[in-house]
Amino acid sequence: MRAALLVENQKPLNIVDDVEVSEPGPGQVLVRVSNCGICHSDLTYIDSPGMPLPVVLGHEAAGVVEAVGPGVTSLARGDQVTLTPLSPCGRCYYCSRSQPTLCVEAQSFLTGLLPDGTSPLARGGELVYRGYGVGGFGEYLITTENGAIKIPEDTPLEVACLVGCAIQTGVGAVLNTAGVEAGATVLVIGLGGIGVSIVQGARVAGASRIIASDPVAERRDAAANFGATDILDPTQDDVVARTLELTGGIGVDYAFDGAGGAKLVEDCIAASRPGGTTVMVGAPMGDEPLTIPIPGLFLAQEKKIMGSLLGSCHSQRDVPRLLALWQRGLLDLDSMISHRRPLADINEGIEDLRASRGIRTVLTL
Repeated sequence: MRAALLVENQKPLNIVDDVEVSEPGPGQVLVRVSNCGICHSDLTYIDSPGMPLPVVLGHEAAGVVEAVGPGVTSLARGDQVTLTPLSPCGRCYYCSRSQPTLCVEAQSFLTGLLPDGTSPLARGGELVYRGYGVGGFGEYLITTENGAIKIPEDTPLEVACLVGCAIQTGVGAVLNTAGVEAGATVLVIGLGGIGVSIVQGARVAGASRIIASDPVAERRDAAANFGATDILDPTQDDVVARTLELTGGIGVDYAFDGAGGAKLVEDCIAASRPGGTTVMVGAPMGDEPLTIPIPGLFLAQEKKIMGSLLGSCHSQRDVPRLLALWQRGLLDLDSMISHRRPLADINEGIEDLRASRGIRTVLTL
């Protein structure tokens, strides 16, 4: 099959046409990919030395089921599906405690292999990894039955792919991880695909004030259209001071880092009120030390800090819910697509992301 293959870190992807994909095994499905978004996590993989190579990246994908393996009952050939990077088994310790993103099998997204330790991809007899549990930068992919969520036939696949990562991650962080209630005040730092999804989630939750910060003017303008009530430019504004000012000196109920960075998390903590919650959503580039002022903020002020992986979503439950919100006009997915490109232009799309141009580039395969 044709695919964009990363063979060397910090280098452009190669468009090749000789990647082999296996037939679906028990509990697996073969999906013909239609569209795949380019996510910042893909850029993190490209730029991080020591990652497993070669690899087909791309984890924000949608397509059509081509074939199903033995034992698959919820999907059939011809079904339209959104793919998810984290497919829970439904049986393990974490699944039984309603924490599907921590599922033992779902965590295989970190290895580039299927839960059974194999890869369905190869090239010239050598193993090829599937990036972040999907491998959507190729014409076909293999995933587990729970990794493909059936969606209505009238859903445009270029829209459906966004739900696979950006929307689940951002909206889920608000509704699932933080549980933002109506009337709450919210700060969002970083307004890429994840950040504007957080803004939309806060709007859906009924937040009374949504303060949004990003150094890129285009993204600040977009956030206002997606529901932000106050816009900050961190190159001109002191984000913490302005947030405190906008909330009468109290601070926000919930602060979200949508970009990934220790300084941004520290600003979120400082801008949140006593008893407030900071949620780390964006994926950082490598490990960074985080300075937490204790006991002052975490003991005397009872501030909280949380991590959020894929918005704490159970994809089988949340993908249909999120698409239903889109169908009702409560989520704007179409406006998140800034650029549409063929697979051949994937490196230009990656450069769009690197330069913070637009919100999302969606590839057509």
